[in-house]
Amino acid sequence: MEEHKTGELEEEEREEIELVLFQVSECYVYLIPPRKTAASYRADEWNVNKWAWEGTLKVVSKGVECIIRLEDKTSGELYAQAFLREGEPHPVEPVIDSSRYFVLRVEENIDGRARHAFIGIGFRERPEAYDFQAALHDHMKYLHKKKAAEEMEQNYQHTSSVDYSLKEGETMVLQLKNKTAGSSKSKFFQPELSVNVNRKSQETVVGLKLPAPPAPPSPVVAAENPSFRVSVPEKDTRKMQSHSENKDIDPADDDFGDFQAA
Repeated sequence: MEEHKTGELEEEEREEIELVLFQVSECYVYLIPPRKTAASYRADEWNVNKWAWEGTLKVVSKGVECIIRLEDKTSGELYAQAFLREGEPHPVEPVIDSSRYFVLRVEENIDGRARHAFIGIGFRERPEAYDFQAALHDHMKYLHKKKAAEEMEQNYQHTSSVDYSLKEGETMVLQLKNKTAGSSKSKFFQPELSVNVNRKSQETVVGLKLPAPPAPPSPVVAAENPSFRVSVPEKDTRKMQSHSENKDIDPADDDFGDFQAA
């Protein structure tokens, strides 16, 4: 008994979860005549004001399978369903004269035999019809990505045959060089000291940057400090004396006189 219960639990866990991708409460079903030619369907041939059934439409994702269900609004009873599978014809075909109406290929298993029929469906609003198509497109993208991931995994398993893991008893040796304490140099003193090494003579020449010479003293400092003397040549001393005598001449002795008196 216990083994039977555990087997049932495992089957329930393996059962794939259903995910609702799209749902609308107002969907109209039309009984359309069979297509006689290869031309596309047209909604104006259905008499869209007279629908055969009205209910809820759901797009459900269950693993790799996508199911389009038509259910009753109140009871949830299944009216019809269609399946979107990879490698099979798409069950939804849009009409050429409207963006709100589609032809749906529904399937039913009757007495072990699969039967299918074509019915028309319509939505009241265009955004609902767009979301319906987008949900189907997203499921197909999921199937394509899943298939690509499985192919990449298979290729990786076939190509990656080399085993780089350590076997039992194998060890790995790492040789690391430790830096000595005296090898670290501070960048603060590097601009102040330049060292040139001659490889041939193995002589090291150390050059120190000398400080700049002091600036000459200003005349103000020389006047305030009597002990400060500046040596001036004798020729320059005579020029300075004659210049000072010319400054002492009274402006009245000038031949031109004072311009302000005029």
